[in-house]
Amino acid sequence: MLPIALVIDGKVVCQTVTLSEAMRRLDQFRHWHSLEDKRYCLVCGKLISGRQIQVAGGTRGNGPLRLSCPTERCNSIPMDWVLPTNEILAKVEKLAEEERKVSALPTAAANGNGKTVHYDRSHEHFVSRLRRLAFHLKRHA
Repeated sequence: MLPIALVIDGKVVCQTVTLSEAMRRLDQFRHWHSLEDKRYCLVCGKLISGRQIQVAGGTRGNGPLRLSCPTERCNSIPMDWVLPTNEILAKVEKLAEEERKVSALPTAAANGNGKTVHYDRSHEHFVSRLRRLAFHLKRHA
């Protein structure tokens, strides 16, 4: 048990709850059976487990408890997480394979003048993330 005071609609519901119980009560969109359950984050494109979910807030924190994605710089919340269907898992694997291929490419090469040209991969990564986001927005529109 974790010392979490669960507050719903301004009322203390329970003084001490388990992390899995807090997740069940705070995620209004999908049921969590255990901390081993996985979700696909539509914002960052990562597969996350219940053990990785971040719980913030509380009576001594910044207001009521809330769940958030564990991925750095991802501000998604439970409504942004979907159950990982076979189709989504296949797409995650395909995107991971594409990222592995890009990271395997050389970061520098000699141009025709004998000078070394360095490639900036941040643009490729950004474009890849934009494509993923556009794909998900298109599917849910």
